[in-house]
Amino acid sequence: MTHDFFRPVSGFDLPRFAGIPTFMRLPHVGLDDPRISQVQVGLIGAPWDGGTTNRPGPRHGPRQMRDLSTMIRAENGSTRVRPFDLVRCADLGDVAPNPGDLMDSMARMTAFYARVKAQGIVPLTAGGDHLCTLPILRAMAGDAPLGMIHFDSHTDLFHSYFGGTMYTHGTPFRRAVEEGLLDPGRVCMIGIRGPAYDREDRDFADAVGIRVIPVEELFARGTDDVMAEARAIVGQGDTYVSYDIDFVDPAYAPGTGTPEIGGPTSWQALQVARGLKGVKVVGADLVEVSPPFDPSGGTAFLGVTLMFEMLCVIAGRLAADAAKTGAA
Repeated sequence: MTHDFFRPVSGFDLPRFAGIPTFMRLPHVGLDDPRISQVQVGLIGAPWDGGTTNRPGPRHGPRQMRDLSTMIRAENGSTRVRPFDLVRCADLGDVAPNPGDLMDSMARMTAFYARVKAQGIVPLTAGGDHLCTLPILRAMAGDAPLGMIHFDSHTDLFHSYFGGTMYTHGTPFRRAVEEGLLDPGRVCMIGIRGPAYDREDRDFADAVGIRVIPVEELFARGTDDVMAEARAIVGQGDTYVSYDIDFVDPAYAPGTGTPEIGGPTSWQALQVARGLKGVKVVGADLVEVSPPFDPSGGTAFLGVTLMFEMLCVIAGRLAADAAKTGAA
């Protein structure tokens, strides 16, 4: 299998408005395709928002992000990384959710990602709401708890909603800690802000050792300093990255269900993603893009651009690790 098969279609060869949209114009390779064994990074859609508690719509995010991702090109204009030259990437399609059954949808997602992990593929996911991350972690943390760098305006550490509902987009990381999927001492949450119901989530974070960096601290210290701390917290162990688009101020990313004002700019959003360089990322997601609130498509375009930035980090680390193995 040649590497050329896994390269995206160039806009010089086929106009960006033409062809069947896949993530970043990559080939589609299903889990039952024999070529799946050659894939190193798999881009996946998780079109499900069964955990949404207010404004729905992220179930439509992957489709819109695929369409907007036709604008992604071969080289990162800032870092000069060419991820498609470094690793074999493919669009693995969508997880098929059950929109009528929350628990069945999560089970389907865990089973899908378990197959991805079994192939040694690093998954890069477009959500979906933030509850999608929990079933992904159930698959990815099967061997040992993971570290996590989490960009968001909310901690998603609440115990329950509505008197006992345990699974919403506001609870995934509480469940993940309880289930032993995350090592709380290796979790850093960045950008937290907005009015709060109470301090329950922050008290839990303090009790288990999760580092929460509110947006005020991010602005005061700057992205470089904060990301240096985040990298130190997760160390060189296996780490998951979860990026909620509402980390970004709604002036730049209005298409999301729970926006919070006073957030980072789109430039700062790119900076923190680039600050992941060197982290051993074993999986990542970009969640909560909601097309019904994104008529211009700008939020989805920002979302897939952030996915590309994370892909560049992942590809760079995989290539560096492969070079060390070859040298050894």
